[in-house]
Amino acid sequence: MVDYIGVSDIQRLVQRLGAGAFMERLAGEIEADYRRWSEFEKSARLASHSKVGVIELMPTSDGRLYSFKYVNGHPKNTAAGLLTVTAFGVLADVDTGYPLLLSELTVTTALRTAAMSALAAKWLARRDSAVMALIGNGAQSEFQAIAFCRMLGIRALRLYDVDGAATAKLERNLRALPEFAAVTLVRCRSTAEACKGADIVTTVTADKKNAVIMTPPMVSAGMHINAVGGDCPGKTELHGDILRMPGARVIVEYEPQSRIEGEIQQLEPEFPVTEFAALLGGAATGRSSDADITIFDSVGFALQDYSALRFLHALLHEERGSHRKIDLVPQLEDPKDLYGGTIGSGKRARLRLTG
Repeated sequence: MVDYIGVSDIQRLVQRLGAGAFMERLAGEIEADYRRWSEFEKSARLASHSKVGVIELMPTSDGRLYSFKYVNGHPKNTAAGLLTVTAFGVLADVDTGYPLLLSELTVTTALRTAAMSALAAKWLARRDSAVMALIGNGAQSEFQAIAFCRMLGIRALRLYDVDGAATAKLERNLRALPEFAAVTLVRCRSTAEACKGADIVTTVTADKKNAVIMTPPMVSAGMHINAVGGDCPGKTELHGDILRMPGARVIVEYEPQSRIEGEIQQLEPEFPVTEFAALLGGAATGRSSDADITIFDSVGFALQDYSALRFLHALLHEERGSHRKIDLVPQLEDPKDLYGGTIGSGKRARLRLTG
């Protein structure tokens, strides 16, 4: 039997800890795994693109555990009452090849994306950062807001979306949280207005196109930009000249993948970037002064999903009482008799199927 986490289970696990604490603990697990970067198999995700979206597989392994995530991105889905992003994943034992966990990753992807964003900002943003612009107020926005307020102490959020209803939704959801009672929420009329006075700017829009959400005049000295929405070929948010600005430092998760999918797909192949793991290992520096402009070009990487699945599996086994399991793999009295132990007739097959 294989451990199983569905949507109701992730709701229970997050509610038990609180969303902010959950993401903070998850960020710690992600950081721990990035610190052993050399142990992981790394590859750009396998993507199947269509005119309306993308379906991707994201695998990795450290030689002991193997994980993969299935994830889609279809920006027009919301018009049909469907989610833009859905996902599920598997954690498996390398020694036997047996799956250990089958889990939803739709909610978890939002949690791990925000956890990674805040973790990167802890390493890259100015320590006195208190104001964040949140541009794109859709499905990811609450998670980003909660993670940044919890992990970086953000005290003011400047909100903008082309859809005013999305901003109203975000403000309503955040106002319902006790921890946001002392956080100032400001609705802005444009991206430029949102960026004014912001120490950190998070862009998390959904349109599948080379958009220009931010331009160089919106960037101020010392700003940290958390560019989340550009995550596939032909989908970016930042004007390319922002990446080339004097004093700007671009940090990526896994360079070969980011060259294909990230903001840096706009730039020449030799343009210098730094992988996040190099910061943790001391091989590179992010911010050298309060005047530096730092850019986290985030597309999402398989290691983060590995960390999330490993964390979920551990949380599941912390709980008292039974948790859900599914018969994803046959349990046979004779492992060489797959037919007789499953669909074959006879008492033994029936017992194994029902027991």
